[in-house]
Amino acid sequence: MRITSLNPDTNIGASGWLIELEGHRLLLDAGMHPKREGRDSLPLFRAAGDQEVDAIAISHCHHDHVGALPVALRHFPRAHVLMTELSYFLVERVLHNSVNVMTRQRAELGIADYPLYTHDEVDEIAPLFQGFRYNRPIEWAAFHKVRSHRFSPTLEFRDAGHTLGAAGILVQGRRETLFYTGDVCFHDQTLLRAARFEDVEADVLIMETTRGARGTPEGFTREAEIERLLDAIQRVFKRKGSVLIPSFALGRTQEILGLLALAMAEGRLRRQPVYIGGLGRVFTEIYDLQAHRTHRQHHNLHLHEALDLVVLDPAQTQALPLHTSRLFVVTAGMMTEHTPAHDLAVRLAPDERHAIFFVGYTDPDTPGGRLRVSQPGQPFFFSQLVPELVRYCEVQDFDLTAHATREDLLDFVGRVDPRVVVLGHGDETARTWFADQIAQRYPRIRILQPQPGQPMEI
Repeated sequence: MRITSLNPDTNIGASGWLIELEGHRLLLDAGMHPKREGRDSLPLFRAAGDQEVDAIAISHCHHDHVGALPVALRHFPRAHVLMTELSYFLVERVLHNSVNVMTRQRAELGIADYPLYTHDEVDEIAPLFQGFRYNRPIEWAAFHKVRSHRFSPTLEFRDAGHTLGAAGILVQGRRETLFYTGDVCFHDQTLLRAARFEDVEADVLIMETTRGARGTPEGFTREAEIERLLDAIQRVFKRKGSVLIPSFALGRTQEILGLLALAMAEGRLRRQPVYIGGLGRVFTEIYDLQAHRTHRQHHNLHLHEALDLVVLDPAQTQALPLHTSRLFVVTAGMMTEHTPAHDLAVRLAPDERHAIFFVGYTDPDTPGGRLRVSQPGQPFFFSQLVPELVRYCEVQDFDLTAHATREDLLDFVGRVDPRVVVLGHGDETARTWFADQIAQRYPRIRILQPQPGQPMEI
């Protein structure tokens, strides 16, 4: 077995892993780097060489895992494209939105490379996508190999609990077995239940390390964190302020909406409109329509019926009156420029009645990350559009992550008991923590931290 990380960096970026196994080649994910622009944001597809790839398997539909799929298919036009059936309902919408964002960034930021693919190209490749149920072995060798009666390795998608359709991927050859966690969540969320990785065994484990630098405080519970958030929202409403919760359109938005719907049904929050973005509305509808296929809690909770959802028109972010309490759950989670979250933050920040509540990860080098650590009354650099912002509004963090804690991932390594662990999808501090802890607890396991584009013989 040979493994090559195609991520152009060693941190959380353009996820892409080339697996060469018993004469076959599999690409796990094809994402775009969230902190890079143009062609620099793409995986290092050229590091895969000139040989064809038999299949591309997508773990889930977040942009850093699937955003470069059309470009991957230019490099590997004969590859099968495999994903879970739930991701199948999402992937085209994610890619079309990516075209829209890149087209806008070309006009606003002058990025000549954009768009890296077009709406027509997404439509042309869509018939190649295949959706599969969890826990079903799938032969993925190239058609010409199967026709010549060559043995095909298999893969299975295992429910990862991270977002709708998310999967870990179990790859089995004749002699070797590999498991790729993708992004995984080992605890129940408001809607989605925890990952179902209970019986995974593998010789090689490729593992995310997102929260490796963040320990879990003693006594922490998700339930207590939800109560703290609801109390904070009520407190803001009592002072006639509005609340902004920046959220990723896929996954985080629906989980927060589910939390709010249950709170309103129980009388914990008064019923009122909830403002969401257009893409968040699309994914919320898919969450509702596919509830019966999903391993989730509250199967009968349909968010469009339980909540008064109002799609926020772009013009409203500037003109909507804020003299009455309003509740916004809008993109982008990182508050990047030209998004509702960015523009609303600029309006809310100067007024101490209002609040901005973070419920997930924000990169320190994004507007959201800078706002998160800002001090009241102290000017700080917010974004290229707003170089200086002074905020007086309340800012708080609530740990409602959709990623596994580092403690749970470390226990998972012991359950899988691989001979090799490959650490990825995390910054250097996170990966170092895992490397040290695995070496102490499981000293016989070989630990690898790949460099971009450098093959590793396993």
